[in-house]
Amino acid sequence: MTTSYRAPDGEADLVGGVPRRRIAVAAMVGTTVEFYDFYVYAAAAVTVFPHLFFQTGNPTAALLASLATFGLAFVARPVGSILFGHFGDRLGRKSTLVASLLLMGVATFLIGVLPTYHQIGLLAPVLLAALRFCQGLALGGEWSGAALLATETAKPGRRATAGIWPQLGAPLGYVLATSIFLILFLSLGSGGVGADTNGPFLTWGWRIPFLLSAVMVAVGLYVRLRLTETPVFAQAKATGTPVNAPIAALLRGSWRRLVIGTLAMVVPYTLFFTVTTWSLSYGTAKRPPEGIGLGYGYAEFLGLQLIAVLFFVAVLPIVGRLADHFGRRPLLLCFTAGIMLYGSAFGLFLKPTASTGAVLVFLIIGMTLMGLAFGPMSAVLPELFPTNVRYTGSGVAYNAASILGAAVAPFITTWLVTSHGVAWVGGYLSIAAACSFVALLAMHETRDAELVDV
Repeated sequence: MTTSYRAPDGEADLVGGVPRRRIAVAAMVGTTVEFYDFYVYAAAAVTVFPHLFFQTGNPTAALLASLATFGLAFVARPVGSILFGHFGDRLGRKSTLVASLLLMGVATFLIGVLPTYHQIGLLAPVLLAALRFCQGLALGGEWSGAALLATETAKPGRRATAGIWPQLGAPLGYVLATSIFLILFLSLGSGGVGADTNGPFLTWGWRIPFLLSAVMVAVGLYVRLRLTETPVFAQAKATGTPVNAPIAALLRGSWRRLVIGTLAMVVPYTLFFTVTTWSLSYGTAKRPPEGIGLGYGYAEFLGLQLIAVLFFVAVLPIVGRLADHFGRRPLLLCFTAGIMLYGSAFGLFLKPTASTGAVLVFLIIGMTLMGLAFGPMSAVLPELFPTNVRYTGSGVAYNAASILGAAVAPFITTWLVTSHGVAWVGGYLSIAAACSFVALLAMHETRDAELVDV
């Protein structure tokens, strides 16, 4: 039987005197902010920042410069995972999680009040890039800390179930960001090419999502400050001396596990980007012969995605229980094989003549597979690494996979759909799934691992 932490009789719902429900909320709120921020900034990078922060006189150059600041976070995230992992493995999970969320809140709030190029000139894009880098640093330490908070306090045999709480942040953050931008677009107009820079959305409305993010961070800080240290880390610290340099110890003693964990995490990132960001771009592009897309309105396609993401939410609790019952490895192998097959169907579901029903089914299948493949990872990655490098190891694996699976995907998918057609985008997803499949074959089952003994 798997054990993570066994509470004394009568305290099954308490960990160090803290209710498990509070721990679950604390684990979920940070990842919700993470994914919320990802989509808020992504939307602003296309619709807002080219107009207000990168006034080059060339719309394409302004858009590329804006997207470059978006990509800065992917560079910063592995750095953040090493930085926060160092303190998380040496000083503790709680204090490090508070620090990462605080940095995120400050950076996000400052973006929301940042003066534009018209007001302070070149300093505006420089400050925007710096704040985006700070966001990336904070995100680099967030997910792994939240996953450890959930799994290192889980009931015996329930680590994957408990680990679902941080995973819920992905669909919840997406729903929040998409809903807020949809409301703003419908009520205030939108940005984008040809947008009115004097309209209410570009004048002040775009700041609202960033300021709301700061409110969510404040709630998360309130919850996290009332936590105690995880019992697994407390026991490890009491019985041994923390390593001086967790990243060095990780590369020296657990490099193979790091490679396996990184490659296993590639396909959830690739799938999530494909079904959300890429499909929105493709779905709203003009139909042939004027374009290469499906010709949907922005609000219409967002509505389809919001329906599909409900299936993502629905399967997460189910897959957590299944992973605790059947094990992580066999389920992930099956789901990853399913993603390979799903990639081969892009040309069928997304051809220009496809019906709305077919597109919705495509999105629902993708979001369902995303939930199934992503859900167990919050248990798998922490279970791969010893306690003294667990924060660093799970964080580096998770965030390195974001570079391989998401950072390069916009360029590859854009080139593929333009040069070869939509079916090739599905082939790219299938290749990413095949890489993860091979990594999972090399991975041992971790369900019965004792976290204190890994």
